[in-house]
Amino acid sequence: MRSAPRDVCHEGVVVRGNDKGSRTKPSQSEMPRSLDAVDLFASLDAPARQALERRCTWRRWASGEQIIDRETTSNDVYFLVTGRARVVDYSNTGHREVIFDEIEPGGYFGELAAIDGEPRSANIVAVEETVTAALTAEAFVDVLFEHREAGMTFMRRLTEVVRQSTTRIMDLSTVGVHNRIYTELLRQARTGGGRPPNTAAIQPMPVHSDIAARVSTTRETVARVLSDLSHRGLLLREQDCLIIRDVKTLTELAHRFRE
Repeated sequence: MRSAPRDVCHEGVVVRGNDKGSRTKPSQSEMPRSLDAVDLFASLDAPARQALERRCTWRRWASGEQIIDRETTSNDVYFLVTGRARVVDYSNTGHREVIFDEIEPGGYFGELAAIDGEPRSANIVAVEETVTAALTAEAFVDVLFEHREAGMTFMRRLTEVVRQSTTRIMDLSTVGVHNRIYTELLRQARTGGGRPPNTAAIQPMPVHSDIAARVSTTRETVARVLSDLSHRGLLLREQDCLIIRDVKTLTELAHRFRE
């Protein structure tokens, strides 16, 4: 289960009106232009962050728009200011999508190409209207060397990515698909907020194809597993929300039959 959204450091991850009928799209000049929420720069003082902001290229992306294309040779580093972006890759036929993670405000991506000069390793797609600030590879490396704490924060994030990747590889190699789906449901679930004990909710309703892409299986398999859990009384659909009615039992199922 999660209590807060994750950020990730992969290659690769809103301004809404109150009235949908009268909403107008903000201009590029009206977009937020602050790096205050970027964890990597938390140790920089205000003048240093402001100087960095002036070196950035700012852009707004529409929902579904591709920010980074895998195998391209660009090497800018992107910082996500508002919105959400997804780190994805596709099979050779293009029919199978694999979701590595999603990047929330304060996260960043594109740093691998900035460090080693190699082509991009994944696609980054905006999940909703998103604002990014981009730094050239040279400017990004300068920051890491000029500000020791920022450099250490970056290295700690890289080690975390390596550890997460190792866990993911082990899960795909040793854990059954049912267990992976149970674990993904628990990862997305949120407890608290006045909910009864031992229950959790996923909102909005999870998309079968998204879960399948995260755990390396098919949409049909996810549909069958969720249907089985519903028949067993562990899941309940409630408008735009999926309720986990027994977190403890689902957790036990997720850890059962692991090698």
